Amino acid sequence: MGDWLDDAKAIEELERERSIEAQLARPRPSGPSRSHCLDCDNEIPARRQALPGITRCVPCQTLNERRDRR
Repeated sequence: MGDWLDDAKAIEELERERSIEAQLARPRPSGPSRSHCLDCDNEIPARRQALPGITRCVPCQTLNERRDRR
């Protein structure tokens, strides 16, 4: 029988795997990116526009993701 530290490590690994699987299961954005943010209408930086399907600037995307977690 393992000690509590082994049990904690096994639980941590299981949670990490579940988190990774959940992230990979999320739909990925596709299509052309917008030049201006959907929410605040600020310009989206060119480096971010190079990714497919970007619709928001980083601050607005962060707020949107935080709202989705609740």
